[in-house]
Amino acid sequence: MTTRNGTRSRAPGADGHDPGKRGPSPVRTPAEARRIVRHALAALGPLPPSQVEDLLLVTSELVTNAHRHGGGITGFGLKVGHDRVTVSVSDASGNSPVYELREELRPGGYGWPIVLRLCREVTVDTRPDGKTIHAAVTFDR
Repeated sequence: MTTRNGTRSRAPGADGHDPGKRGPSPVRTPAEARRIVRHALAALGPLPPSQVEDLLLVTSELVTNAHRHGGGITGFGLKVGHDRVTVSVSDASGNSPVYELREELRPGGYGWPIVLRLCREVTVDTRPDGKTIHAAVTFDR
């Protein structure tokens, strides 16, 4: 897994919306994002159910975090490769996610560590008007 900050070119998402651009996102809720991901995965044929669930969980966490910590979703994209799917979520905050080690149990703060654990690669591209997180889950084929 790698994490970095900076700027890079972005490919348009599966829905035609560039996750790096500001403006209304075609995705408003985690459920809508999961529906787009499921539809894209259906075209790939049978996949290991546990890996599909990993990608759906990562998708939900990124969309939820964009709402809770990033000022809302400004873009959503999906890139489907032969052995990996990358979900990209943009929000209005230029702050990178923080991974905090916790010694006591308390609500919240578990989503980002889950994303980092389930993904092969995670990158964070920051801009003055926000950030885009790209998270790749690999599939056994």
